[in-house]
Amino acid sequence: MGTAVGTAVFAAPVDPDLSGFGQDPFWLVLVKAVAVFAFLLLMTLFAIVFERKVVARMQQRIGPNRHGPRGWLQSLADGVKLMLKEDLIPALADKPIFVLAPIVSAIPAFLAFAVIPFGPQVSIFGQHTTLQLADLPVSVLYMLSAASLGVYGLILSGWSSGSTYPLLGSLRSAAQIISYEVAMGLSFVAVFMYAGTLSTSGIVESQSGRWYIALLPSFVLYVISMVGETNRTPFDLPEAEGELVGGFHTEYSSIKFAFFFLAEYINMVTVSAIATTLFLGGWQPPPIPGLSGLDHGWVPIIWFVLKLLLFLFFFIWLRGTLPRLRYDQFMAFGWKVLIPVGLLWVLIIAVFRVYQKDVDDRTPWLIGIGVVVGVLVIVALIDPGGGRYQRELEETERRKLAEAPSLENIPWPPPQQPTATPASVVAVDHQPRQEG
Repeated sequence: MGTAVGTAVFAAPVDPDLSGFGQDPFWLVLVKAVAVFAFLLLMTLFAIVFERKVVARMQQRIGPNRHGPRGWLQSLADGVKLMLKEDLIPALADKPIFVLAPIVSAIPAFLAFAVIPFGPQVSIFGQHTTLQLADLPVSVLYMLSAASLGVYGLILSGWSSGSTYPLLGSLRSAAQIISYEVAMGLSFVAVFMYAGTLSTSGIVESQSGRWYIALLPSFVLYVISMVGETNRTPFDLPEAEGELVGGFHTEYSSIKFAFFFLAEYINMVTVSAIATTLFLGGWQPPPIPGLSGLDHGWVPIIWFVLKLLLFLFFFIWLRGTLPRLRYDQFMAFGWKVLIPVGLLWVLIIAVFRVYQKDVDDRTPWLIGIGVVVGVLVIVALIDPGGGRYQRELEETERRKLAEAPSLENIPWPPPQQPTATPASVVAVDHQPRQEG
């Protein structure tokens, strides 16, 4: 029964044929590269206005409404304004690195999108090609490595600015990226186990029957990690303008600041595209009867973009809803919650895959799993150690509050102190002087 359920829920692993990639003529590769570049720029312009309009609607105000039809060219006007502003370089900055850092931050955001599949094979000017710039047997690892390179731009920008606040922001960013990329990598392992490949096109093909969103813990882990990866609210601690006066880009202006802005929004699009590819079937239509025929030609691009917009709305919804976390809460959540949960989930998936594929006599496995689940339930119900630890924490907190100074213990207004007359002061009889 376990095998039947596993086969019904997940598609069988596939070994994708990547021989078609690399065979396109140079002009077609150039066309696809320019198309990806233009798509990312347009999505950035759209995402900026989309975010401002959605947040304005959530806060019951108008939002951008001046530039272009209904204000949809506001981000283009902002870009022109940034390019025309004066470009300043601090006197203490390391000028070559200061100029190079924004470029280092923006380029990896473009590179990661090279292996994202937009659709199936189509005909472009009579040439049959796949709607994907490139693919590798380890495309997902390529995406992770390319996305993680962006943190070098943030570190270099903070270090080269010659100022304390940007340096602190860049250090926070480095710690944040390291912490949440570990959890992000763990969220992919279950997908690899079921797809049987690290190729993005192969992972999309393996979801032809069911999407890997059924691996719900992996999906939740990735969604949380991608928000931390992109420095977005509530995880935008590298900027944290309330504490760091703007973070790593405090000293930047004009077009160099626009590069950081561009990198942030392209990273949002990239991680959303990765989530779409790995968990929502990529360019394939939803597994709903009647829609299965809309999976060929140029139509799948529409499905891909709609899923992308869904994730972008999720980013914006978080920004308009949640407050920023404290730095210690953020790091503790990454190392003490996400990573242990990811490791436990990988262990569970590995055991289930072995049980599903290689085990014939499943009675001992079922008994063992039942015993383990029963012990965990008993421990969760009794939990003497956890309850005692919680009571100790509450007692310590009450003691700290009782010992803390309070304004209620300070008399107000202050009592009047009697003023004593110094002995060295001689009283003078102020009587009117008589003149005669």
